[in-house]
Amino acid sequence: MFQRFEQYLLTEKRFSDHTLQAYVLDVSQFFSFARIEFTDLQTIRASLVRSWIVELFDQGMSRKSINRKLSSLRTYFKWLKKEGVLTGNPMSKVNGPKNEKRLPQFARETELRSDRLDNLFTDDFDGLRDRLMLEMFYQTGMRLSELIGLKDADVQADRVRVLGKRNKERLIPLSEGLLELVQSYREAKAFVAQGSASFFVLKNGNKLYPKFVYRKINGYLACVTNLEKTSPHVLRHTFATHMLNNGAGLETLKDLLGHASLSATQVYTHNSFAQLSKIYSQAHPRGHKN
Repeated sequence: MFQRFEQYLLTEKRFSDHTLQAYVLDVSQFFSFARIEFTDLQTIRASLVRSWIVELFDQGMSRKSINRKLSSLRTYFKWLKKEGVLTGNPMSKVNGPKNEKRLPQFARETELRSDRLDNLFTDDFDGLRDRLMLEMFYQTGMRLSELIGLKDADVQADRVRVLGKRNKERLIPLSEGLLELVQSYREAKAFVAQGSASFFVLKNGNKLYPKFVYRKINGYLACVTNLEKTSPHVLRHTFATHMLNNGAGLETLKDLLGHASLSATQVYTHNSFAQLSKIYSQAHPRGHKN
């Protein structure tokens, strides 16, 4: 039965391997807590799920992580009902904890000026690739998994084709400066990984992996910012915030980021309003603080 659920996540929901593994682990952890077999599904009640939530809180788990686990359970029980295994759904009476509202962290425009970044990178293959990775994150807002998954054919003359969540494709324009970096990288790549289908590769020609990219971006951002978090996703937040601060509309930004709904994009308006408020207080005669 559980193998069929995994197949459902893979073929019908089209989850990535990472997401699929997370869902399977979440559901398995619940059954381990409940101390029941997968054959005893009819005995599961909403009260048991609530007890698991309390247990997760006692373990120090964040609200966001708990809600992610509950989302996995909801998908599982919804599938069981669809398959006719259950007549009811215990998750219908379970509410998750409210997530804490945290504004996305982002770097300032001055921190990512080209002249500040120039000295961080070497002129060899590794340096050209790393500089292009950082600029690609900042200038396109793509996710880590999307950057790693880029094929050589995806990076075209004036745009990059990105395959996002649920295999949703989007096109993002490339600036002239970014295209120059692409050309320099491709020339260097021809000597180490000629014929590789993957766009970004290691020096030995192999495809990049998440920990490698995270470590690289984390190190470079730590050199130019004082942010607590310096992950590739911070550059996605930075892209979105700088776009809004410089006049981009929410609908346009939604399409560039590959968000399924506008609500996911609206979180960046808080950061933009803070910027507008700062400009107002500096520019308006009555906006100055004493």
